[in-house]
Amino acid sequence: MDIKQTYKISRLDWQGDPCLPPAYKWSGLRCGSENSTMRITYLDLSSSSLEGEVSSAFVNLTKMESLNLSNNKLRGSVPEFLAQLPKLKVLDLSGNKFKGQIPHTLMEKSKNGALKLSLDENPDLCLSDACENNNKRVVLPIVASTASIVALLIILSVLLIICRIKKRRQKGAKLKEEQSMKSKNRTFTYSQIANITSNFTMVIGEGGFGKVYLGTLTNGTHVAVKVLSSSSKQGYREFQAEAQLLMIVHHKNLVSLVGYCDEDDNKALVYEYMANGNLRQHFSGLEYLHTGCRPPIVHRDLKTSNILLTENIQAKLADFGLSRAFSTEFASHISTSLAGTPGYLDPEFHSLGIINKKSDVYSFGIVLLELVCGQPVITRGEERNHIIEWINPLIERGDIQRIIDPRLQACYPIVTAIGVLQGVPEKVSKVSWK
Repeated sequence: MDIKQTYKISRLDWQGDPCLPPAYKWSGLRCGSENSTMRITYLDLSSSSLEGEVSSAFVNLTKMESLNLSNNKLRGSVPEFLAQLPKLKVLDLSGNKFKGQIPHTLMEKSKNGALKLSLDENPDLCLSDACENNNKRVVLPIVASTASIVALLIILSVLLIICRIKKRRQKGAKLKEEQSMKSKNRTFTYSQIANITSNFTMVIGEGGFGKVYLGTLTNGTHVAVKVLSSSSKQGYREFQAEAQLLMIVHHKNLVSLVGYCDEDDNKALVYEYMANGNLRQHFSGLEYLHTGCRPPIVHRDLKTSNILLTENIQAKLADFGLSRAFSTEFASHISTSLAGTPGYLDPEFHSLGIINKKSDVYSFGIVLLELVCGQPVITRGEERNHIIEWINPLIERGDIQRIIDPRLQACYPIVTAIGVLQGVPEKVSKVSWK
């Protein structure tokens, strides 16, 4: 049947003859016998996702008494040939996208009761008289507005040309900058990573992401290669976050990304090598993340082991896997997932779930305490006390000498040391470090 091919109807039982044998007739239709010949008398194709115009193949169904094409996506005008079906008594075209005039012959059959016609939910259809009146009302406004539209288009075209010239110049400058940035970051294959690290021979560190290996590029430059472990608590999102941030953020106190590997399940980040490992020292990279970047960036995992040192003892902030960018300088973020390292976490994060620049400032304060005291953030004994719990009683007694790391051998300005210790909070929630 041509209708099946036109609309690509794929009903399972629409195979062979539509009417014979009767036990296997097609669904949605009924047949009647005339002179020992079976003819289709009823056809229901409602809600069948039919698209396009009404096929002229319907005109061949001369014995059709009822045709239901409702709730499809048929468009165009209602065809005149439907009125030529001599036996048609019911025609349902509701719920489609027909437009224009309804054929006069169909309207006449509907008015005299020869045809039950349904045309609801076709908002663009109208009666013949209504269409003519609408056309008259529409012509004058169209003619009147055409001149103003043309004038407006000319003005907009001139402005558009000016804007394009400006944007082209800006894009040219930006493209040069982006190409320069991309050229500094290489993409490595996993086999290249294996060669650089001599098959992952020398481990120089390990963190939540995975192990860090010492590597050497073909030009002799030493690099640190951080490889994502299959058992890592962090995953591809953290890997992607750190790679993207370090590609666009550059500062003397932020560790530089040489390149990365993103090959199937093999993920690795290649950094400049910090010959002096990770030490504790004041740094300005944090201020750059908070005030120099647009939008501002919160590190979320500040600790002494994430502050690395170059051969010239220059501190650089590393490990951006948990970092988050904020829309404005004063924006905050409410997080339901744990981020950071116990002991360095802002107590406000545990009570309210709020992360902002102050979270980094709190962590940096803990780092400074470690530097001044020479003590770990959390003691390794059975009690596992936080460094603040250890310091506060000594501050109350004024025993500053006992607080400060004896390895400093009193080679420090006492006023500066007291200034650092004055900012220590009186209490710290155990939830924030246990």
